[in-house]
Amino acid sequence: MNADNDVNKDKSPAVSGGFKADTLRLDKLLARQGFGTRSGVKKLLRSGRVSVNGNPCANADTHVNPSVDTVCVDGEEIELKTNLYLMINKPQNTVCSAKDPVHTTVFDLLDKDLCRQFLGGDLHVAGRLDADTEGFVLCTTDGELTHRIISPKKHIAKTYFVCLKDVPEQPRDKAFYVSLFKEGMDIPSEGTEKAFRAESAILEWLDEKQSVRFFDDEKQAAEYKNRAACTLTVFEGKYHQVKRMFRTAGNEVVFLKRIGIGSLMLDPALKSGGFRELTTEEVELLEQA
Repeated sequence: MNADNDVNKDKSPAVSGGFKADTLRLDKLLARQGFGTRSGVKKLLRSGRVSVNGNPCANADTHVNPSVDTVCVDGEEIELKTNLYLMINKPQNTVCSAKDPVHTTVFDLLDKDLCRQFLGGDLHVAGRLDADTEGFVLCTTDGELTHRIISPKKHIAKTYFVCLKDVPEQPRDKAFYVSLFKEGMDIPSEGTEKAFRAESAILEWLDEKQSVRFFDDEKQAAEYKNRAACTLTVFEGKYHQVKRMFRTAGNEVVFLKRIGIGSLMLDPALKSGGFRELTTEEVELLEQA
């Protein structure tokens, strides 16, 4: 047996009827790839237009491995994505829910063909933001990565750009904030929100030149020109945490934008309301966070 035959043999794990780990029924796979309902896909298969690893396939219960097998429809190979990873630059007054009767959702910002079920599952938000908070929202179908990012036990860094109502005038005042946030603080209860102990966070003050790159445009930069600005990196994800921490410190957040998750920062070229797929290297950064 020659080398070419060995390669072809290795690329023929698709089986009819049975089940192998990391495989998926062909009709389910095609439906998730946008080729219609399960009944519509079965008609497609019976038409002889689908092939697996170069061989015509009409069996709906054939199991294929997206990492190994090649599936073609009308002779064109389809890209078998197990998971999707999207970076969205969320605007203000946009919510992270799947549906909302009043507000625009982050899913409304996406192309419709992305708002479907992929092989890894449904597209969802990995770490929500408040409606009035801008910036980096990760949408993915990777439930394992989502759990890692939002789990309090993992202590994944989330970095925010913050503008404050009151400007600390003296260096010692700014140093007080840095020290307070570094030490952690007791956050009192607010309404139905319970009190909690905020862990150590990293605060870095910014001057006007450093701040301008985080605004969407000149108009927004001008609006907050005379505000104190800083970045804050927290390692937990309590409800309204950043706002409540600054209230505890005696100040008020007037502008908030998430600019980083782990070591992955929001793409400065991504306009407000824009999105793009993460590169393989960027996904690895999140997985290693």
